Amino acid sequence: MSGLTNYVNDPEWGSYYELTNGGYYLAIIVMIIVIAIAALLISRKQDTGRFDTKKLACAGIALALAFITSYIKFELPMGGSVTLFSMFFICFVGYVFGIKVGLTTAFAFSILQFIQSGGSYFLSPFQICCDYFFAFTALGIAGFWYGKKNGLTKGYIAAALVRGLFHTIGGYIYWMDYMPDWFPKSLTSVYSIVYNYSYILTEMAVTLIIINIPAVKRAIERIKNQMSDAVPNPVIENQ
Repeated sequence: MSGLTNYVNDPEWGSYYELTNGGYYLAIIVMIIVIAIAALLISRKQDTGRFDTKKLACAGIALALAFITSYIKFELPMGGSVTLFSMFFICFVGYVFGIKVGLTTAFAFSILQFIQSGGSYFLSPFQICCDYFFAFTALGIAGFWYGKKNGLTKGYIAAALVRGLFHTIGGYIYWMDYMPDWFPKSLTSVYSIVYNYSYILTEMAVTLIIINIPAVKRAIERIKNQMSDAVPNPVIENQ
């Protein structure tokens, strides 16, 4: 493993191991393989039909809505921003059509997010993956809850938390130097967690409140039923 990690003895942070460039590339490959295998295994159990024209059109509309609403945002004092439900639209695609369509749409969204805010400045391929490709593609895992009772709520929560996890990993590796002076030094170890989940959990909480208002929930289900006509033999919700 010596070619994948370096031993660092830092006066401030103490002794620790860090990944080499080869280690980062290997981590990227392993994560992609794990996600692909999990998606393949789950998709075989989901009766979602083919990725046809109607699904592509619905996914494209949701992707466009997510991209547009990602520009409508409220900046938090600590940093990060709460968007106008942009995560919801991507998670909704996975909930309606399953994991294959969900991950495909989410990956396309990650590319758009990279172009939107990260294409002009990046530190390394692994940083790009953590902040964009892994983080936003993670929203597609809402598709694991396709056909499940309360699947949209459960899938959205899981997707948002996993997105935050990738941002947090990238934060620890690349962005700790940007920790503000006013942040307690005794809490340095949790800074990346606090920073990234502050805006993600805020958006998640607001979104969950809105989509679980009875009138909104009924409207979402009607839209879902209309969209899911593209899927032959719709899955009956599991109890």
